[in-house]
Amino acid sequence: MARTRNLVTMERVAEILGEDVEWLIDIAIELEPEDGCLTVFGPGEQWFYALTEDGVENLKELIQIHRTGR
Repeated sequence: MARTRNLVTMERVAEILGEDVEWLIDIAIELEPEDGCLTVFGPGEQWFYALTEDGVENLKELIQIHRTGR
């Protein structure tokens, strides 16, 4: 199993895929950490989602599922 070395913020994924970040966050709730979707906590109340490479691929699959209504 390869180790993950990089994470991409949900905002960057939305930019790359040309999707609305809020919509991606709504559907990414279905992903677990083992699916490559992590919550990163900062100071105070700050937090954001970050995805591994596998997480981005899993999110792409979810996008297709939500678009086709399956």
